[in-house]
Amino acid sequence: MNIILLGPPGAGKGTQAAKLVEKLGMVQLSTGDMLRAARTSGTEMGNKVAAIMDAGELVTDEIVIGLIEEQLDKGGNGFIFDGFPRTLAQADALGDLLSAKGETLDCVVELQVNDEVLVDRIVGRAREAVAAGGTARADDNEESLKVRLMEYYKKTSPLIGYYYAKGDLKPVDGLASMDAVEASIAGVLDA
Repeated sequence: MNIILLGPPGAGKGTQAAKLVEKLGMVQLSTGDMLRAARTSGTEMGNKVAAIMDAGELVTDEIVIGLIEEQLDKGGNGFIFDGFPRTLAQADALGDLLSAKGETLDCVVELQVNDEVLVDRIVGRAREAVAAGGTARADDNEESLKVRLMEYYKKTSPLIGYYYAKGDLKPVDGLASMDAVEASIAGVLDA
């Protein structure tokens, strides 16, 4: 089974992906993690990634698709696409890649959230981390989150309509408790 977790920053995609990895043995493909790993891998693709990132430039969609293809070639018990695709062009490229590999996209789980509640959740998470003697993520503050949300709505939210039109979109209440979200996703995947 191959799925996409879709939702704005802070909606819980990484948390829920980790639960699916643990329960179902799926492989989480986080583009950020893949880029960091490629950068230090010493492979030809890794050297390209390192050169681009060192120059402060954005890695092209072709390179990201190449990294995803490498992961698909390794095999696994299904894939969770986390943080990819982010644009309609990337969605088309992923669809083409899966098709070329004889794979399908089984569903797109949209973690639906209310922006105001989400901002309160993230700011609260940062406060809790600091109160517990830890450190908050650098971007866990209201201003950074609002910028990230604006970027999400400009570039990524069109994917909601794209996957809805294909019949792949399965909405889940992303503001429910972690366990309730996990149960909702399990219900979607079982259906």
